[in-house]
Amino acid sequence: MSTYAKKPFTFTGWHMLAIMLAFFGTIITVNFTMAYLATSTWSGLVVKNTYVASQQFNGKTAAIREMLATGIAGDLSVDAKGMRYRLTLPENTPVVADSVAAHFKRPVGTAQDFELQLTPAGDGLYLAELDVLAGSWIVEIQAIKDGKMIMHEAKRITVSGE
Repeated sequence: MSTYAKKPFTFTGWHMLAIMLAFFGTIITVNFTMAYLATSTWSGLVVKNTYVASQQFNGKTAAIREMLATGIAGDLSVDAKGMRYRLTLPENTPVVADSVAAHFKRPVGTAQDFELQLTPAGDGLYLAELDVLAGSWIVEIQAIKDGKMIMHEAKRITVSGE
């Protein structure tokens, strides 16, 4: 039989130091991790210079009103193999543009963004054959005729992986 009596636990300054270091160490580690992730991913930048964008706002608004008054409409379809875009006026009259460009952007992040020119296929139809990655995209389309923008729209789409 042992003659040693179990010594009762005594809370010392070293125990308090260990608890404080663990507590604040966890908080500081989480804060630095979140700050790193916030600065290393999408910046949230929408326009490069907000003052210039604000000065151009009224002109852009007037141009959009003028474009909408024509009744021009775009029909977009995108799948994993490519893109189809049809421009029409009311009564399904096809619109012929000099150039049609599509800018694919991820809703968050800029690493996978790309732009492409669509090829005219007649009757207001414009095509592009490309492999579009699955997921959510914002597709901004601009059609130009005689140096003037006749259509500018942005649509949010989801491309399936099939």
